[in-house]
Amino acid sequence: MIVFLDGDYSDHPNEMSELVAPIMAGTHDFVIGSRTMGESETGALLLQARWGNRLACLLMRWIWGVRYSDLGPFRAIRYTSLIHLNMRDTTFGWTIEMQIKAHLAGLRTTEAPTSYRRRVGVSKITGTLMGTLKASAKILGIIFGFAIFSWRIRKNLELHS
Repeated sequence: MIVFLDGDYSDHPNEMSELVAPIMAGTHDFVIGSRTMGESETGALLLQARWGNRLACLLMRWIWGVRYSDLGPFRAIRYTSLIHLNMRDTTFGWTIEMQIKAHLAGLRTTEAPTSYRRRVGVSKITGTLMGTLKASAKILGIIFGFAIFSWRIRKNLELHS
């Protein structure tokens, strides 16, 4: 099992047991720590991050029918499942890529409420206008790229059935 968390003090490592429990119990393959379901310190999750999360989650629901509440970086996944996802993004889009691929791969996914506090230092993503714009473009690009890919697969299956 692999656990991801930010190294900027914003995630609470002591909550890791809640993330890994469904995987250890064998009921799930992937657990996302949801900052929106848990307690957030005032000023921890900035407005642009909240808005971006809502938009990304809404788009995933519209396109694939999957419900997520967050793109939180605090998450746990079975090692074999992670390898199977063949992750590619190494920057701002890795969380959305993992969630979309997990859904498309049929992984048993759930969310667990996690606490979130203000980070130490300035965020590369939400801390600057350029970071916010780059991350937004990357996340939307990944969503729409996978949406086109999914649409092509469905169309191809329809043509051959």
